[in-house]
Amino acid sequence: MTSKARADLTGVSETALLTLHSRAREAQRPDTILSDPVAVDLLASIDYDFTRFGNPRQDMAIRSKTFDRQTREYLQDFPKATVVALAEGLQTSFWRLDTAIDDPQFRWLTVDLPPIVELRRALLPASDRVELCAQSALDYSWMDRVDTDNGAFVTAEGLLMYLQPEQSMALITECAKRFRGGRLMFDLAPRWFTGLANRGWLRPTRRYTLPGMPFTLSPAEVARLVDVPGVRVVREIPAELGRGLFGGFAGALSRSHSILDPVRPLTVLLEFA
Repeated sequence: MTSKARADLTGVSETALLTLHSRAREAQRPDTILSDPVAVDLLASIDYDFTRFGNPRQDMAIRSKTFDRQTREYLQDFPKATVVALAEGLQTSFWRLDTAIDDPQFRWLTVDLPPIVELRRALLPASDRVELCAQSALDYSWMDRVDTDNGAFVTAEGLLMYLQPEQSMALITECAKRFRGGRLMFDLAPRWFTGLANRGWLRPTRRYTLPGMPFTLSPAEVARLVDVPGVRVVREIPAELGRGLFGGFAGALSRSHSILDPVRPLTVLLEFA
């Protein structure tokens, strides 16, 4: 039997294992909403007690499905664009998109901390269209690696909420400055949720506590991102529909406004001038 790789991740980096677990378990269901065979293989190749995360979360698969759709739509217009996945963790988006797109020509830049990049390099399939950059997303030198001539789509899936507010806003501002004509997509948890996380009260099991989440924005604050120099359009992206009562509720909640604004998570797409 092939030996498994140890994943000695802590803090925010450990959430990469949590989200992988949810996506892979979802992909194994006969009624799955997310086909992700690479995630299934990746989960099986890691030596880690995934039971400490509790039950798989469908919302993690819904989130990835939502990011996939927007990325794919951009690549329809800019097929040779570079997709930059900030703090990508153990996401397997490249292979889902590579399978879904006819004649894929897009390039991919993974930006994450060295322990994550080492795992990705050791366990995921190689591709000459994928580049790995072992550094923090806050070290903006990764931007020099992006060829913007053919377009740039930057994703920050599950990232900004874990940064300090000034760090998140600086990252948004710098992306708008550097990637003219490109886009940035990110998600945010609502304040009630980040408040629980910051108090250490989000515990899916007795053995695991979600990290604190210093940053979020309200829908009104998101709308004001249009005032950031270089931001042309701000769009809230509704979640893709999931399975069953929860999957339908998650999609409906993301499409609601006004009275439900304080309780709903946000997925945001910024289009740059």
